[in-house]
Amino acid sequence: MNRREFAKTLAVASTALGLWPAKQAFARPPTTAKGVVVDPARLRDLQQAFLDLRFGMFIHLNMATFEEREWGDPRLSPTLFDPAHLDTDQWARAAASAHMGYACLTTKHHDGFCLWPTKTGSANVMQSAYPHDVVRRYVESFRAAGLKVCLYFSILDLRQDIRARVVTAAKIALITAQIRELLTNYGPITALILDGWNASWSRITYDQLPYREIYDLVKSLQPDCLLTDHNAGRYPGPALYYTDIKQYEQHAGQTIPPDSPVPSQSGTTLQRDWFWKTSYPDSVLASAKTIVDDWLVPFNANHCNLILNVAPNRDGRFDDNAVERLAEIGSLWKNTGPAPRIAPSVTVTTPNLAAGQPAWASASDEAVGPDLAFDDDFRTWWLADKGVTSAWIEVRFARAVAFNTVSIVEPRGADDYGADSRITSYAVEVERGGRWVAIASGGTPPRAFTFLEIARVEAARVRLTLTGRQPGITELGLYDEPRG
Repeated sequence: MNRREFAKTLAVASTALGLWPAKQAFARPPTTAKGVVVDPARLRDLQQAFLDLRFGMFIHLNMATFEEREWGDPRLSPTLFDPAHLDTDQWARAAASAHMGYACLTTKHHDGFCLWPTKTGSANVMQSAYPHDVVRRYVESFRAAGLKVCLYFSILDLRQDIRARVVTAAKIALITAQIRELLTNYGPITALILDGWNASWSRITYDQLPYREIYDLVKSLQPDCLLTDHNAGRYPGPALYYTDIKQYEQHAGQTIPPDSPVPSQSGTTLQRDWFWKTSYPDSVLASAKTIVDDWLVPFNANHCNLILNVAPNRDGRFDDNAVERLAEIGSLWKNTGPAPRIAPSVTVTTPNLAAGQPAWASASDEAVGPDLAFDDDFRTWWLADKGVTSAWIEVRFARAVAFNTVSIVEPRGADDYGADSRITSYAVEVERGGRWVAIASGGTPPRAFTFLEIARVEAARVRLTLTGRQPGITELGLYDEPRG
């Protein structure tokens, strides 16, 4: 049974009235814009500079390296960590041989072990059998080789019990303190790549741990540091939701949509998995031709750079076969010239004020009611009634909310909706003294995603009117983004 078939079985009398009660679990209080103001032109320059790096190295080294696992066991002693002959200079030479432009190190993975001497009380390298600052050695080696440095940081932290539904103010304070250490003590960081947050498998939502709080912290400490979150599995591709760079975990099957308009990064592995295994010195690696011809070149043409994971062994070095393959990659590809230019894009960083609010519509197709356009789920949608060529959908708030960004997302390509737009025109209106006043309008959206940056308005009722062939909306978003 597909989504629409299931929805039809739930049809109730309220369908005829156009009234669908909200899921209160999603309800959020009205907010006002605040936080660090990011210059959109400067952000675009930084995004373009990141794409111009074209090719990077992911380096997964942590407790899991010594456990034959992908996630370290948080119950194990830090003394297990012992890369006795750590050679970050070898890593940098190998990256340079492949003509990479940058690298990213796993400073803390999901088990919560820190590769730097954190003062937050978390398990770290100074309690290990190798009491040295690995982050320091990494950044110094790669900068000396002329490469940019990025850092990976997991929000999910099993040692500190930072996981879904048990996030507290104290745990958020620990996260922010650790990020502050990383962005204060190691010089300019090109990007901070976050993981284990707002993913289906971690379930730590942006409600439990507000995205904007972390975003403001990063931008206040290092304005030129891009903040990127591994949430491509949660948000569709042609838009930047809660990230400066769209992250695709290619190794997990996530793919870049054709003609992607936003700056992106695709991550995969040279070896079989992210962390080193005892079989790796003799294992078959991804071929240089595949990496260059099938991944690197087409990705670069699609506003996306490739980050290739190379896992150091338990001695803290790359295996010989990995070093040789990286040199082979470099013989096939040269990092020459800037990447294709990106167009301006909107980055959403604040909560969707409309999510979970009461929804109304002029008419709906059976059980495909208007609440499905406000449920914070891009896999569901509201559909106008059959034969309808003009319809409206409305969200109502208990009191007026302020917003300056509107997203209209059409479910093109989903189930039987079709690949082409059903919208011939749209108008966004707010209620003023019993009258509807238009604040934005347009024709057929060029893409499934339409972001409208408008003058900040306040309203308790917001309506979207559509004309077209039985049009539908998967999500209507209202955001109050900090602006200058």
